[in-house]
Amino acid sequence: MKITFLGTGTSQGVPVIACGCEVCLSTDKKDKRLRTSILIETADKTIVVDSGPDFRYQLLRENVKDLDAVLFTHEHKDHIAGLDDIRPFNYLLHKVIDVYATERVQTALKREFYYIFAETKYHGLPQINLHTVTNGEDFKIGESTIIPFEIMHHLLPITGYRIGDFTYITDAKTISEESFEKIKGSKVLVINALQKEPHISHFTLNEAIAFADKVGAETTYLTHISHNLGKHADVEKDLPNHIRLAYDGLQIEL
Repeated sequence: MKITFLGTGTSQGVPVIACGCEVCLSTDKKDKRLRTSILIETADKTIVVDSGPDFRYQLLRENVKDLDAVLFTHEHKDHIAGLDDIRPFNYLLHKVIDVYATERVQTALKREFYYIFAETKYHGLPQINLHTVTNGEDFKIGESTIIPFEIMHHLLPITGYRIGDFTYITDAKTISEESFEKIKGSKVLVINALQKEPHISHFTLNEAIAFADKVGAETTYLTHISHNLGKHADVEKDLPNHIRLAYDGLQIEL
């Protein structure tokens, strides 16, 4: 299984224009963080988790030639806004894309992308098969078993995913012991770390490190990073050896 970090940043705490801070002015490409999304290539399927506003550019940058499924964690715009950009895969590959989301997220998709679901089907619109995700109920994409589990983004329940020895979590603030049982034993963990200061709905850096230590994965990668966390090189040098700061374009293999 090959993992590519399409984006590791967030709209939360990021200026809408270059503000002149050290991260904006950095020449290190690892400090150029687009909205959080990840590409998972299994033996037989190509899967994306979340499609934010930067989705089209991310796919072009990584030269993604195929797409079978999109999994959604939750309905916030920085995670769903790029769904329309699946349409070139419909056109070029002559296939419908499977989309997996909870019922609540499906409601948001139908509101934001109403034209996809309209009775009148215009030529060229995105073509999707919508599948319902129920936390606690595993499902299959090709040969892979997907294990969804609930995490809390402050008061909003959202979905994390485990595939084999790989677990992907974003926008977490609290995680129940029931969900922890789904995560336990992962060899590679991805977890959000917004900033160093306390935040109402996201893990801080120290909270993410503490959770990583509890899971005990061989390697943990931190994602969903705001400008407030600081420059990649500065943060990396203070991390434990088994915890790394992810960056856009990073590829790992399991």
